[in-house]
Amino acid sequence: MTALARLATAACLAFAAFAASAQGAYPTKPIRTVIPLAAGSAVDNGARVLLQRMGTELGQSFVLENIPGSAGLIGAERVAKAAPDGYTIGAFNDSVLTMVPHIYPKAGWDALTDFVPVSLVGTIEWGLVVKPESPYRTVADFVQAAKAQPGKLNYGSGGNGSPQHLAMAMFATRAGIDVTHVPYKGATPAAIAVAGGEVDAAFQGLGTVTSLIQGGKLRLLAVSTPQRLPQYPNVPTVAESGVPDFFFNSWFALVAPKGTPRPVVDRLTGAMRVSLDDPETRRQLTGLGITLRGTSPEEFGRALRDQYALYGRVIQNNAIKAD
Repeated sequence: MTALARLATAACLAFAAFAASAQGAYPTKPIRTVIPLAAGSAVDNGARVLLQRMGTELGQSFVLENIPGSAGLIGAERVAKAAPDGYTIGAFNDSVLTMVPHIYPKAGWDALTDFVPVSLVGTIEWGLVVKPESPYRTVADFVQAAKAQPGKLNYGSGGNGSPQHLAMAMFATRAGIDVTHVPYKGATPAAIAVAGGEVDAAFQGLGTVTSLIQGGKLRLLAVSTPQRLPQYPNVPTVAESGVPDFFFNSWFALVAPKGTPRPVVDRLTGAMRVSLDDPETRRQLTGLGITLRGTSPEEFGRALRDQYALYGRVIQNNAIKAD
């Protein structure tokens, strides 16, 4: 080996050792976590529980920053264009990655290429809610009234193309009903609108409305899961209630900017999995209506691509457009 070759080899080995050392020390400062949703949303509530435990595991705090508005476009862009060093990550719901891109095709980022999947932390279970005084005691009552007066009953959502919008659009198609959409600026305002009687009903992530249900401000007619949920054993599924094969949930996922080194991604995924093994963390997250998953980056990537294609078809078939 020539002297020049030996020098080049030594330089490469030194750089590799330095890079491994730097990544092995990660993190050495707080990690900014962008949530492109309003405070009080299901993902926001879940992220605050999970990231506090992950911070303990990693020895660094997570600084959460809610950047709602424009259907999550602004917050998602902050993550997509951040330095890929592991010190900016995103806590997203599936809407930002699988619904919004079809409604805002000029978003400035690509859901499938501008983010590195870290993990699909869990699925957020959903249900159909009404105010406690509502005359609709069951899903069948709601469907019967909607069929008797097409277009008269209305429902709230977090905006055009939001998960609440798509859930009811899919439900209405399966149930054969015509109901009027009333968009709000976020899931929480839509839930409050149901509780206040401004709209008749809404599909909501249970993590958003758990406190309203427990406080007697909303009544849960049915859950949109394949089986009944342990935390609501007396609440039937939508399928049990006369709309067969209906299923809907959403995600709580962690992503990083494109180019984030794999050892950093693995460190985050590992801390997330240790956190999900903690009994108290599990108890709090499941209490928010989150079914824990803790997938690998590869599993999350496959789920992302599949859901992206599915919701693209739903949005096109229902002619859903931006506000």
